[in-house]
Amino acid sequence: MTANAQSAAREATAAGPVLPRAFWWLWTATLVNRLGGFVVVFLSLYVTLDRGYSASFAGLVTTLYGVGGAVGSIVGGLLADRFGRRQTLLGAQLLSALGTGTLAFTQGRAALAVTACLVGLAGNASRPVVQAVVADMVTAKARVRAFSLVYWAVNIGVAVSAALAGVLAQRGYTLLFLGEAALTVVCALTVYLAVPETRPDPARHREDTHRGTEAGELSRGRRFLAFVAVTFLVGLLMQEVSTALPLTMTRAGLSARDYGLVISLNGLLVVALQLPAGRILGRLGPAGPLAVGTLLLGGGLGMTAMAASLWTYALTVVVWTVGEILVAPTAMAAVADLVPGHAHGRYQGMYSFAWSAAACVAPAASGYALDTVGPATLWGVSAALGALAAAGYFLVLRGRRDG
Repeated sequence: MTANAQSAAREATAAGPVLPRAFWWLWTATLVNRLGGFVVVFLSLYVTLDRGYSASFAGLVTTLYGVGGAVGSIVGGLLADRFGRRQTLLGAQLLSALGTGTLAFTQGRAALAVTACLVGLAGNASRPVVQAVVADMVTAKARVRAFSLVYWAVNIGVAVSAALAGVLAQRGYTLLFLGEAALTVVCALTVYLAVPETRPDPARHREDTHRGTEAGELSRGRRFLAFVAVTFLVGLLMQEVSTALPLTMTRAGLSARDYGLVISLNGLLVVALQLPAGRILGRLGPAGPLAVGTLLLGGGLGMTAMAASLWTYALTVVVWTVGEILVAPTAMAAVADLVPGHAHGRYQGMYSFAWSAAACVAPAASGYALDTVGPATLWGVSAALGALAAAGYFLVLRGRRDG
């Protein structure tokens, strides 16, 4: 399956700058890793059905997993810049595999909660490292296409792992978690052996630092912080898909099955459109696609306030998914363009942290809004946030090309 996916990806991106062989090893390992990403999908069910704990404790465990992921995104990026990409990625994935395997045998509430937090930390620490490696090894003109390929692989892996996890869970959660641990080890060793170190030479970094001006570095730092703040708003919008949207649909009289059918359009559209979109986006600067994509994201979510049937909900998903396709790879490439090469790890870590922080805040905020002001107001505010984020991206990135 991975060979067929890699062949399709190569054919879809044949035009344009050639991506290095090491990138394809990293891409394949990312795909395989996500194909075995079972813990996130079934963590709450494991805590309640297999271990017999309450739903509230399952919510606590899931939250701690997310908190660990937020911390891990920062730690992974810092370590990647300090000790190198290969060593950090190998260490993070091996620790993730050890934690995942341990989770299957952990006893006691405290131990289970702490282990889940550590698994989230180790698992998420590898994400900014992968993004840093892509930013290091790929030219600026090819970054959007490269990140589109990575995002495409992630979505295929998530979709398949969700279905595969359901089958394996019937045979026990121990097999599920041990299977993910084994795949993570294989991917860690593959990347370590096949992908060279990409961190820029520290000596060259010192030379570039002397050439740069303090004012220029300060301006770049402020621009990046503004970019991260806007990304946090976008992350809040994306999290509503899994929190507020299903609740809104069930309140409208639709079933969980209806939500599953509607949300499946998201994965199908990303798989079908991400690669051709990446080829087009690679020719554009980041400001326009991010502004348009964020407007579509907020507008599509805002349309949910007027949805009244399964088909109208499906239409909203189509609109905001197109926005997601424009935003996701362009934003990752824009981060690489905004920051110096020696700091790709820490800055990609801060970018990932914005998404993780949004994942911690959005569920509680969306639930509170639904109970107090109602779904119409929530989705109207979502449209306004989308417009605000679009303006923010455009102002931060206007004038920049070759992201």
